[in-house]
Amino acid sequence: MDELIAAARDALDAAHVPYSEYRVGAALRTADGTVYTGCNIENANYSNSLHAEEVALAEAVKEGHREFERIAVSSGVRDGVTPCGMCRQTLAEFAADDLVVACDEGGDAVTEYTLGELLPNTISEGTLDDAEASASDADSDR
Repeated sequence: MDELIAAARDALDAAHVPYSEYRVGAALRTADGTVYTGCNIENANYSNSLHAEEVALAEAVKEGHREFERIAVSSGVRDGVTPCGMCRQTLAEFAADDLVVACDEGGDAVTEYTLGELLPNTISEGTLDDAEASASDADSDR
């Protein structure tokens, strides 16, 4: 079995999901091979819940990592869950389009995507710079 999928499955045990009962685990491998795991942590106010991918990424960033090569995601029901849109955008802040996203289908079945496939045309620092430049150009035309 893929080592990252196994780590994501192990992370499921720590999930706090009293509302949805939908456990998610993630394992993120940095460019130097360090692996960080995360699980979802629900809150009665759903918008304050933390997603497994965010928890793993936050831990890695907190430890000074900024280069990532692969993330694995698993759910308790092994349904091939992919990161949600919010998690995709958060990953895109720190990872390149070629970040491999491995999704657990159960058993030894894994579907792989790249972050760029899951989130094409992401909002990035460049997007914001372009918007600011356009706004400045429009102001100078007035």
